[in-house]
Amino acid sequence: MMSRQAFLCSVGSLYLSLLFIFLLMDVYARPANHSVLKERAGEAREENEILPPDHLNGVKMELDGHLNKEFHQEVFLGKEREEFEEDSQPRRNRRKLVGIFSKVDINNDKKISAKEMQRWIMEKTDEHFQEAVEENKMHFRAVDPDGDGRVSWDEYKIKFLASKGFNEKEIAEKIKNNEELKIDEETQEVLDNLKDRWYQADNPPPDLLLSEQEFLSFLHPEHSRGMLHFMVQEIVRDLDQDGDKKLTLSEFISLPVGTVENQQAQDIDDDWVRDRRKEFQEVIDANHDGIVTMEELEEYMDPMNEHNALNEARQMIAVADENQNHHLELEEILKYSEYFTGSKLMDYARNVHEEF
Repeated sequence: MMSRQAFLCSVGSLYLSLLFIFLLMDVYARPANHSVLKERAGEAREENEILPPDHLNGVKMELDGHLNKEFHQEVFLGKEREEFEEDSQPRRNRRKLVGIFSKVDINNDKKISAKEMQRWIMEKTDEHFQEAVEENKMHFRAVDPDGDGRVSWDEYKIKFLASKGFNEKEIAEKIKNNEELKIDEETQEVLDNLKDRWYQADNPPPDLLLSEQEFLSFLHPEHSRGMLHFMVQEIVRDLDQDGDKKLTLSEFISLPVGTVENQQAQDIDDDWVRDRRKEFQEVIDANHDGIVTMEELEEYMDPMNEHNALNEARQMIAVADENQNHHLELEEILKYSEYFTGSKLMDYARNVHEEF
């Protein structure tokens, strides 16, 4: 029979072992250091910086035809959106929101009109435009190795394939000698689509050499009316089932979200369909005839369309306009802060007069 002392030693040893295991589990379970996460995100961006992004800030629809779920926050917060995402202190976010309210309320009457919101939306959209221009300068330098201010399709192709893990020198040599490249089918399909977009961004006279401005249109089609039209053509082509170059409601809501395996997935699909139906009927289909033409979709996609900005302003006001005066008071924006900023600040709305 084990002695009491031996038993206690055994229990103590087991406790220490378990404690050590729990400590290890805690270390590995903790979220990575924020700076490390940002560094990794930066590396990911560097790898794909020469690829046109699927998501365009301040544009209502993604390049793949999905609705931009962050649109309201993007056109309300502009560059300050990142601050709201990184700052976990509701009180600080409330103060920032109070500051934004005072900037939107240009006549200082303690409420925001549709015209004031429209002006603000246009200002924030332009902010995203300028941010894209600055990023484009850096990205253009990355694909213009000889610094001549022009990028050929072959130069871009080499950099793109290098970002996908191909040996840059080997690819460059094969392209120079017109040798066949061994590329997987998926990468080749992406390259073909990019080449189509490259041709569209190449302004007359076409020379297959993109300037910095043309490269901006390539990466950010919202900056060019011609590229915006091409982007709309691609979206319609992907959604149009009968080939008439128009979209019906059923075509617009038929994009598969994924295989529905359980009730939770079914709810996600239902929400997705409901959101798309509402956007189609209330916003995109301007004349409410049940058909969305390319022209209607192009107007909807144009981020610098002042009429769209005014409609958006009215919609944003309607979401939080509890007293139905067609304006937004600060209390209303704070109460519906998650819609405008992505942050819940409702608990602090009652303290609004402390700082405003």
